[in-house]
Parts: sequence; structure tokens; C-alpha cells
Amino acid sequence: MGERLRDFPLFPLGLVALPAELVPLHIFEERYRAMIAECLEGGGEFGIVWAAEDGMKANGCAMEVAEVLERHEDGRLDIVVRGTRPFRIVAEQFDHVYPAGEVEFLDDADEPPDPTAVEAAHGAYGELVEEATDKVLDPEELAPLTSYEMAATVDFGPEAKQGLLDLRSENARLAMLTRLLRAALRRLDFIERAQARARSNGKVRFG
Repeated sequence: MGERLRDFPLFPLGLVALPAELVPLHIFEERYRAMIAECLEGGGEFGIVWAAEDGMKANGCAMEVAEVLERHEDGRLDIVVRGTRPFRIVAEQFDHVYPAGEVEFLDDADEPPDPTAVEAAHGAYGELVEEATDKVLDPEELAPLTSYEMAATVDFGPEAKQGLLDLRSENARLAMLTRLLRAALRRLDFIERAQARARSNGKVRFG
């Protein structure tokens, strides 16, 4: 079992955060202003959990405040937070001014890296970065990147990101990430072809 903490601040949102991901937040509710103030004062973490249509998910991502962008006169805050580690909510607690709970931080399975999975994920990620930005990543830049570090830079949508967050195997995450990256490449290719066709004759053919 991983480390457990009680009284861990929770921030239910309509998004999923991943370790290594940078997330901008506008803090305006009084209870969350109090939560962030405590984190800033003590250097502690809080957890973002996805408040999906079917309820709050059990697994979330701990976050640390990376930067305070602006403090408004009325107490609102604009901040950037960074994902640190995944956790599972063991029990909710209702004795704080903000949502909180007992959480267990989640460890990955002890397994050797699968070179095929690593190579496939790095290759797909490098191709997507080049297609989207024209930047070519060197092998040395790709080599240290984990599944979380790559996924943190691509907006896959909350369901896919929650799927990555729920996996306790880096090899499994790499395999899932590769599928997501290849799907993103296909969508990007379709958009480019559709735009080219629209420019040529004003029509887009499907199929």
C-alpha cells in the first residue's frame, strides 16, 4: 500500500489532471481560496478529481502551486498548478471549509520497462509534435519522457486522461498513450486534408 494522508484538500473540477501537467486555475470561491492559501502557506499539495456527470471519480492527481500569476483585490487568484502524483480517495471528510478526504497515494507495479512500448510511444509522440508544431524532437529529448510527461502536453479529453490516471503500470500507460497519439494523428491528418479539399472546391468528401 502507498502512503496515506488524512485531511487532504480536494478540488472537484470538470477536468482530469496528470502528473507533470501544468493547469491554470482561477480561484474565486471562498472555500477554495482558503484551501489554496493553506497550500501556499505550508507548501502542501491538494488534489484535483474529475467531477464527471456520473459523480466524482475515486482517483485523482495531487497538485502543487507552481506559480501565482495574479492576486486580485477582491481575493481571487490566478495560479498555475503542477501535477505531482496519483491518489485514490479512501474516504471523504466533511469537517473542513473545503472538500477533503483521506487519500492513498498510488504506486506503479514493479516491472521492467518494455522497450517496444517505450519506442512506440516516443515515436508516435515525436510524430504528433512535428505534425502539430513543425518541431522535430531529437532522440535525446524523447528518451527520458514518461507516459505522464508526454500525455500532459496533449488534450485528449477527460475520459482518456482518467483512463491513463487509473492504470498502475507504466507499460500499460505507454501502450494506451500510443493508441491515443495515433488516433490524434489520424484526426490531425483528416483536418488537414479536409481543409485542403475545402480550399480547392468548397466541398469535403467523407468516406
